Amino acid sequence: MSPTLKTLGIDQMSVAERILLVEEIWDSIAVEEAEGPLTESQRQDLQRRIAAYEADPKAGSSWEEVKARLPSKS
Repeated sequence: MSPTLKTLGIDQMSVAERILLVEEIWDSIAVEEAEGPLTESQRQDLQRRIAAYEADPKAGSSWEEVKARLPSKS
């Protein structure tokens, strides 16, 4: 049998709490969808990038350095 509002105790929650729960559930679905399976090409590129980082972790730039180099929007 599928869970119900009553068996999960959701019927005892306030409307605000239920809205927050729905948002959390929706966010969790979005994360899983975004993670989706990688193609073989993506997997190889990721492995190459990880290996390059492990070989020389200081070769890249921090997020702060990258943001500083971006042109500002006026």
